[in-house]
Amino acid sequence: MAHIMFYTKLGCATSARQIDLLKQAGHEVTVCDLLKHSWTSEELSSYFGDLPVPSRFNPNAPQVKSGEIDPAAYDAEGALALMLSDHLLIRRPLMESGGTRLCGFDPTVVHAWVGLGATVYQQSLAEDFASCSQPAASMQQCP
Repeated sequence: MAHIMFYTKLGCATSARQIDLLKQAGHEVTVCDLLKHSWTSEELSSYFGDLPVPSRFNPNAPQVKSGEIDPAAYDAEGALALMLSDHLLIRRPLMESGGTRLCGFDPTVVHAWVGLGATVYQQSLAEDFASCSQPAASMQQCP
């Protein structure tokens, strides 16, 4: 099974469910604080691949939800500069394993990437990973 570096906002209940699914599938998950990580533009952009710029933004970030920031109004460079100044704007989670990096938790993409197993994959399809949940009681922290 894979070892996955999982960058997220610590305490996020949605992320806790994602981590639980990965662990149920037999993966080792190291959780890291996305908000406190010292991102460089090169490192952060490597997680986005060919994602359209608006899909790189956290739709639940207060500035996005309020309409103060319109993700569609930015090019890749402008969006990256904004995210480097405010990490809440970064879509979560950012995951890395085996030299591959992903942004967001799409169960179908994750299943094709590291495998979730049939039962866990079916369970993941019923989950709502687009919403922001209340904080989880506890979460392992990245060393």
